[in-house]
Amino acid sequence: MKKYCFGIDVGGTTVKMGLFTTEGELLDKWEIPTRKEDGGAYILNDVAASVEAKLAEKNIEKDDVAGAGIGVPGPTLDTGYVSICVNLGWKDKNPANELSELLSIPVKAGNDANVAALGEMWKGGGEGYLDVVLLTLGTGVGGGIIINGEIAPSHRGVGGELGHITVNPDEEATCNCGNHGCLEQYASATGVVRIANKLLAASKEESSLRTLETVTAKDVFDAAKAGDHLAVEAVEVLGKYLGLVVANVALTVDPDVFVIGGGVSKAGQVLIDVITKYYHNFAKIIGDNKAKVVLAKLGNDAGIYGAARMVLK
Repeated sequence: MKKYCFGIDVGGTTVKMGLFTTEGELLDKWEIPTRKEDGGAYILNDVAASVEAKLAEKNIEKDDVAGAGIGVPGPTLDTGYVSICVNLGWKDKNPANELSELLSIPVKAGNDANVAALGEMWKGGGEGYLDVVLLTLGTGVGGGIIINGEIAPSHRGVGGELGHITVNPDEEATCNCGNHGCLEQYASATGVVRIANKLLAASKEESSLRTLETVTAKDVFDAAKAGDHLAVEAVEVLGKYLGLVVANVALTVDPDVFVIGGGVSKAGQVLIDVITKYYHNFAKIIGDNKAKVVLAKLGNDAGIYGAARMVLK
């Protein structure tokens, strides 16, 4: 009977790691720097060395380890293969196979956003449900889709890229992906600020945001909570586009719950309320029994929880 497993979340700055029991208890968590030099050639070696060190520290034998899961920032196939991870410098790589060879334990890999969704389903905002959609609103907008307790199949590794659903084809500004009018351009932290700045430029209406040298997403939500009309309007624009995507996804995969995470989700209930309002407006055909929209609970730990869950499914 295996007793332990590892959850690994590879980010562009740090690699987050967790040691779990096979019952799902997080025993220890830590981070190491992500060394991206030479096309990310050192990352997996560093991860393996850190896992080995933790095993020695805790006096754990590899025979007691069920394996490790690893979330990576790029399109990931079921085989563990990734064609490219721009933020890491990886191309044509199979981190699951490589890490497994380094550690001599089973390793499974998945896209980081999908893996985070799995974590939220298992121990977070989606706990108790098997069909969960996660939207992470941060510097960009990520997404993950869990169907019947598993990451939804993705034949080209791009399933769950909800941030790049087109919500406004008339948008003139270009998204980081090269498209125009992606959800990410409105619902990310930078997107919220962009909306607010456009409204400020288009109006002479008084707003507390005008007194700030640099506007942040938190500023916009704080002002909206205080009743600032222009900030409220910016939040309504954000909510409209998020509600549209939530409605379209609901009409496609019909999940039990939508979990909203990422830095923007720190706005709290005001964000959930505006998303829910527009979601209900756009998805009338579903009737009264619509999926709930809730806040994520695991924060930055969602990735390590989901990675561990891949091993224990």
